[in-house]
Amino acid sequence: MAVVRHETGRIKKGDTVVVLTGKSRGKQGQVMRVIQKKDRVLVERVNIIKKHTKPTQNSQGGIVEKEASIHTSNVALLCPKCKKGVRIGYKYHDDGAKVRVCRRCGEELDK
Repeated sequence: MAVVRHETGRIKKGDTVVVLTGKSRGKQGQVMRVIQKKDRVLVERVNIIKKHTKPTQNSQGGIVEKEASIHTSNVALLCPKCKKGVRIGYKYHDDGAKVRVCRRCGEELDK
């Protein structure tokens, strides 16, 4: 079975994204971590789960709330000009630098 790659390469750590589907739909947040092998991203304050931890010598234990990862196909990059979740295109500068571009308005997303 072939592994299908989504847009993991298009979304980077520190980007602001909008959640498109699921219980956190419409929420915005910054990407804290990109898990490329699983095509998932960890977005702060989005997709909060409750994890039950056992007490150890270092921690007290109990119920801890933390972020769970979201599949990259369920998030869209937030364009600062459009203020919406957008698809990403690419453009090359004269010096050969590759830049991400908003498909809706043409605004450069890499500053």
